Amino acid sequence: MSVFIINGPNLNLLGKRQPEIYGRETLADVEAACHARATELGMTVRCHQSNAEHEIIELIHEGREAAAGIIINPGAFSHTSVAILDALNTFDAPVIEVHISNIHKREAFRHHSYVSTRADAVIAGCGTEGYLLALQRMATLLA
Repeated sequence: MSVFIINGPNLNLLGKRQPEIYGRETLADVEAACHARATELGMTVRCHQSNAEHEIIELIHEGREAAAGIIINPGAFSHTSVAILDALNTFDAPVIEVHISNIHKREAFRHHSYVSTRADAVIAGCGTEGYLLALQRMATLLA
């Protein structure tokens, strides 16, 4: 079973951008850890990152046919994109939202996520370990 891991804007800068908030691991480090954990769980993952909203929507649409589940860190699009929410609402399998930081301890505008209204689970504030927790939960949801 394949799970899409979709990362939104600025996550390509992990390890370089605000390491005091997001840590020092790079996106490549996170993807490698996710591949390893998915293998342990009997799953495969396809990792994607885009700074463009329309590309994230296209990946979600592709997932309708190719993914058993989606793990998404929509970054700032969490707080602004009804279009990503609408795309996720067309996806009939589990969706897990991940945030590296605890969005509820940050600026007030980050406290609301459109994606959360569709997500089957939300993991926030666990650092990049949140992706591994999401994979574990996804395995449970898909069992």
